[in-house]
Amino acid sequence: MAVARAFRSEWGRIIATLIRVTGDWDLAEECAQEAFARALQRWGRDGIPRNPGAWLTTTARNRALDQLRRSKIGAAKEQEAGVLGSADEPNEPDGSGIVDDRLRLMFTCCHPALSLDAQVALTLRTLAGLTTAEIARAFLVSEQTMAKRLVRAKAKIRNARIPFRVPPGHLLPNRTAAVLGVLYLLFNEGYSATTGIDLVREGLCDEAIRMARVLAELMPDEPEVSGLVSLMLLHHSRRSARADDTGALVPLEEQDRTRWDADAIAEAIELLEVVLRRHEPGPYQVQAAIAACHCTAAETADTDWAEIAQLYEQLSHMLPSPVVTLNRAVAVAMADGPAAGLELVEELEDSGALAGYHLLPATRADLLRRLGRYAEAADAYRRAIELAGTDAERRYLSRRLAETTPAPGSESRP
Repeated sequence: MAVARAFRSEWGRIIATLIRVTGDWDLAEECAQEAFARALQRWGRDGIPRNPGAWLTTTARNRALDQLRRSKIGAAKEQEAGVLGSADEPNEPDGSGIVDDRLRLMFTCCHPALSLDAQVALTLRTLAGLTTAEIARAFLVSEQTMAKRLVRAKAKIRNARIPFRVPPGHLLPNRTAAVLGVLYLLFNEGYSATTGIDLVREGLCDEAIRMARVLAELMPDEPEVSGLVSLMLLHHSRRSARADDTGALVPLEEQDRTRWDADAIAEAIELLEVVLRRHEPGPYQVQAAIAACHCTAAETADTDWAEIAQLYEQLSHMLPSPVVTLNRAVAVAMADGPAAGLELVEELEDSGALAGYHLLPATRADLLRRLGRYAEAADAYRRAIELAGTDAERRYLSRRLAETTPAPGSESRP
């Protein structure tokens, strides 16, 4: 559908433009939503405009200006924001050399006055158009908790008069961690969507990679930025093989490796080798090294799982996280056997750290299946299906569940 495609590709650009023009975050979101609602009504009747993004931006901008003019402080806000000309005019320079409104918005959201979680969440909401529920899933918190964080973050930006611009070079390191975190979460939502029909939302992946490349140009001496670009390229290189013709998830070990993007892999490996020679390791470089182990193995059997397990051990010291622990458990299971991995998974399950995260019961189910404990595996698969957010994941898990369930009349699963 044209409006849905436009939303995926244009939402961040429109919101960023409106925030620059009006200085009002809530008004920007409201008018952007109204523009898309109007597109639903008119495009079916009048046809899709030649430039859907420009149509949406102009419609949203005109609506925002109308509301500002009708408000008591409209005139003052227009003067303060410098609202002149059309939505297609180039941005005012701020000395950073960056004229991309979306990157400016990212740096505004990632101001150090905000908590790191608030920085990341606010950027995902405004720039990527993710729903509060989707962001809450990414952070493993309730939707209500995330909604409160977003409200507080917007209020702080407004009250502190945080400027809409890329900061000068000497201040960039203060925001690097948050900006990289935003880009990777944005990419991950595209790479493995938390909800919906589609497993992959390529528009989000492409946008995250594009902005990461811009950031790498802005910060050429920051190895973690290049590490993140390499990591995202390696993951994205497998996009064509991650789902079958029906849209069902294809796990890594079953993917047709001839469908992987060899050029993207080669670019990512070259970039990673350059930054690793700097001997300034960081979490994104380690994760890129893990992805490289997968992408450079000609066959599944050639994967160096012992090396991957060691890299996850290193990553766990840099970035303590239950998700990292879960991934390490998978690598240990592949290197040392499913029983060794299951022990780590059950420890993680007992801690309650990943309650509600569908990949925890899914991993436990897979290890139990490999150990021949089919009844327990079936229960775990059912739990994972309940928690999974996309149709593709549910279909895959349902197929695995069927493999653990005895056929009618049979005594047990062989």
